[in-house]
This record gives sequence, structure tokens and C-alpha cells, in this order.
Amino acid sequence: MSAKKAGGLGKGLSALLSDSDDVLREEKKITSSVDPVHFKMIPLDQIKANPFQPRTHFEEEALQELSDSIKVQGIIQPITVRKMSEDHYQLISGERRLQASKLAKTKEIPAFIRTANDQQMLEMALIENIQRENLNAIEISLSYKRLIAECNLNMEELGTRVGKKRATVNNYLRLLRLPPDIQAAVRDGSISMGHARALITIEKIEDQIGLFKKIVRENLSVRKTEELASAIISGKIGVKTPAKSTRDEEDPHYKDLKNRLQSHFGTKVSVNYNQKGKGEIHIPFNDSDDLNRIIEIIDL
Repeated sequence: MSAKKAGGLGKGLSALLSDSDDVLREEKKITSSVDPVHFKMIPLDQIKANPFQPRTHFEEEALQELSDSIKVQGIIQPITVRKMSEDHYQLISGERRLQASKLAKTKEIPAFIRTANDQQMLEMALIENIQRENLNAIEISLSYKRLIAECNLNMEELGTRVGKKRATVNNYLRLLRLPPDIQAAVRDGSISMGHARALITIEKIEDQIGLFKKIVRENLSVRKTEELASAIISGKIGVKTPAKSTRDEEDPHYKDLKNRLQSHFGTKVSVNYNQKGKGEIHIPFNDSDDLNRIIEIIDL
């Protein structure tokens, strides 16, 4: 076996163990239900997908790695299903394990069998999605909102279900009161949840937008944003929303430069300058791998 192959398998085993750890708490909740729960090996072709599963995309490479691990280690944590008829089961949780098992061409899979109505199916699918996915703050907020609206939960009950304090749940839900532009910025990583939490404390939307644009324009830290938000709330300072027309939009040369830089680096680039032509070029990066990619392009 090549070194590369071994590395891939190791990562797959890690994914398998992680998958087990991530759902262990939820499976314990399921199996400790007052409903009778049974365990058995079930043929894969008897298990149908969960129609309430909010997760529709699985990274192909990660799924293959998990499949490779299943071939060697088997399934560590059983999936959970509900029985629909004699030989017909519907998945409650474990979509990723089920798909990887099919990819590994296994014939059957260990499963807990329990009783669940449609609302419980939706609730468990949403909670599993929140616990498993590397979701951004807005996606988590929307999932919390859906749990409250569609599963008739209050914030206390929701906090218990997802293992979060009521205050934490409330902080996420408050993000949905921010203007769409700011929510989009949280979603695409332009600003962090810390920035957004500072912005939500400001009452006037125009002040929120004004400070938001300042955060992006000057790359402000969360701490600095909190300080400015407090000053705005106390009336010590005001924030003016920058005019819609900026110089780089008016000057075709700078606009063309920005477009060429964005195309070259494959990321959003900002070009800021004053009336004398002095300024700076800002190239953001998402993580260390993205930074290394940019450095390679620059050829440092």
C-alpha cells in the first residue's frame, strides 16, 4: 500500500470515529426514549431515505474515505431508523454512514429501530444536521428558527435539544434581525459572528450598515467593532454610511485593476485610495491553505 493510500485511509478512519462521536449524544437521546427501541442488522436495500433530511450534499472525497474505513473497521455507531412495514424502514439519523456503506458495497448495516412521528423525524434530522455540519452562524440560526417554527419548540426546549444554553440560542436567532447584506457577509465569511453580535446591539439599521461597511473597509477587529458599537449606542459618535459612488467605481482604471486582481487571485480584492492616488490593496484569505495559495500565486 502506498503512503498516499495509507494516509487517505487514516483520514477516513478519523472521519468514521468523528462521525460516531458527533452523533453519540443524539443516539443516546433516541435510544433512551420511552418508545421501545430494538437493535438488528438490516439489509441496505430495505432502508429508504429520510424525507425530512435537510442535508443534501456530501463531499465525495470524504464519503469515499469513510467508505474505505467501513470496509476495514465496519460501522462503529449504528444508524437509527423507524419501521414502516415488515421489510421497509425509513432512516432517522445516519445518512452519511448509510451512503458510505452503500459505497462500500456492504449488504447490511447495524440499526436501532424506534417509533417516531413526522415531527420527530424532522426534529432529529435538523438536530443531526446542526451537530454534524460545519455550518456558518447564519445557517445555524436558520436551523434554530426552523426547529422553533416547525417543531413547536421554545428556546429552553431548543437549547436542551442542541446542548446549548438559552442565551446562546438567542444570540444566534438575533442575527436574523440584521439587514440582508450583513447576514450575507456572515454567511460568506466577510465578517465573523463576533462582528455581527456587536452590530445587532445597535438600534438603527443605518448605523448598523454604516459600521458594517467600516468593518469591511478597514478590516476592523471584533474588539474594535465592539468599542465603536458601544460609542454609537451611547451617542458619543455617529456613523455615516459611505456614499454609494466610490472612486474606484468612478475611475475606470481602478475598477479595471480591481477586476483583474480578483480574476488573478481568485478571491475578492479591494482597492482603496485617496484623492492624491495614495492607497492600499487588500487581499483577504479564509485560512492557512488559502493564504499559501495566494503566496504561491505571488511567487514569494
